[in-house]
Amino acid sequence: MRKSNDRTIKAGISKVIYTCKINQNKVGIVKDTTDKIRLYKHRYDAVSDELGIPWYFIAAIHNMEGSLNFNRHLHNGDPLIARTKHVPFGRPVHGNPPFSWEESAIDALKLMNLHKWDDWTIPGMLYKLELYNGWGYRKKHRDVLTPYLWSYTNHYTKGKYVADGRWSDEAVSNQCGAAIIIKHFYVGLDYLIKTAKFAKETQRT
Repeated sequence: MRKSNDRTIKAGISKVIYTCKINQNKVGIVKDTTDKIRLYKHRYDAVSDELGIPWYFIAAIHNMEGSLNFNRHLHNGDPLIARTKHVPFGRPVHGNPPFSWEESAIDALKLMNLHKWDDWTIPGMLYKLELYNGWGYRKKHRDVLTPYLWSYTNHYTKGKYVADGRWSDEAVSNQCGAAIIIKHFYVGLDYLIKTAKFAKETQRT
């Protein structure tokens, strides 16, 4: 996308993230997810230190692509015992399997030129996270904000790709979207829980 479009998309993301709240019924799952991420911070730090990328940005991708499983490629969740079989195919190009998670993660992030990115604001990170997953929602399903970012929030209800190129109007993401993870490590989970409770109480009045 062109730079003008980049700015427009990031501006749109800024508006959405400002009003983003955790769905009250997902608070427990979000806490479990972020607690697990923090437990493995040292592994994300190793890649972060190598590439200059925030550790929680890497963790957000790991949650979406590999369900926080360190036996899976960061590119797409394929097993580390071989090169990737799905898009992107045949990664990492260099070295021989089985790959370490760190080797795979560095390759995946460099493939997307994330080591050259310098906008680590929340909108800047979410822009790159959406790009990492692809523009399919934005281009073909504009009425659905991508669950890759917004699942478990007030900005997503249903509709998702169930496989590469296969869309379902009724399918619902069962993963904690990256926006919640990124926002959590910026402002803290306690704040997000409070806003979720406030939103629920406001709806009752």
